Amino acid sequence: VQLQAYGGGVVQAGGSLRLSCAASDDTFSLYGMGWFRQSPGKERDFVAAIRWGGAHSTLYADSVKGRFTISRDNAKNTIYLHMNNLKPEDTAVYYCAAARWGGTLSYTYEYDYWGQGTLVTVSS
Repeated sequence: VQLQAYGGGVVQAGGSLRLSCAASDDTFSLYGMGWFRQSPGKERDFVAAIRWGGAHSTLYADSVKGRFTISRDNAKNTIYLHMNNLKPEDTAVYYCAAARWGGTLSYTYEYDYWGQGTLVTVSS
């Protein structure tokens, strides 16, 4: 599976952005999908995930809960990350990832495929 993340950019604090991640594989609907982010000198941290099942249950890091929303469109093989009320500490490279098997979907080791990352910069 190849993943292509895009939609990053520069935004002022309090603003919004929508990230997208397109998958090349038509079995996309069978994968759990997630977003992670990484700032310079820091580890890659979990942001949000969405399961492949019918309910498409979601999971969020505490730091983004209430501000970010993850969604998926299986017909377009795409997931989205809607980011509202952005803060300077949200500045990072954001990566999308696909998990063939289950699990919590909140750890990097649970994911099998990664996109190339898209940079989000939030200015104060």
